[in-house]
Amino acid sequence: MKVLLGIGGTDDSLAALEQTVDRAVEAGDDLTIGVVDNPATELSREEVESRVRTVVDEAELDAEVRHLDGDPGSALVRLSEEEGFDKIVIGGGQRSPMGKIKIGGIAEFVLLNAHVTVSLVR
Repeated sequence: MKVLLGIGGTDDSLAALEQTVDRAVEAGDDLTIGVVDNPATELSREEVESRVRTVVDEAELDAEVRHLDGDPGSALVRLSEEEGFDKIVIGGGQRSPMGKIKIGGIAEFVLLNAHVTVSLVR
């Protein structure tokens, strides 16, 4: 399966990285990791990319890491359509005190606009 993981440096996207890399190793997925700017994190894209490369190297996975410019949600959806990805994986989905799932703007945009399967890791 051709999988695109969008990561912006939040705790939930870093958790999605770990889970997606593990799955890619087990299932033999072709994984591309798109590093996006996320105003909800204090990490720079370079710091995020460094963490990504550490996780990928430790798993001995051959995954492509790319920097995506512009609006993060739009960039992920556009790349998935242009390059024929089967699935987009993104982190997101915190529970509110009332038990409802709250998703951020990037995850919401991808969920509403992608024409492929989207997995939301929380």
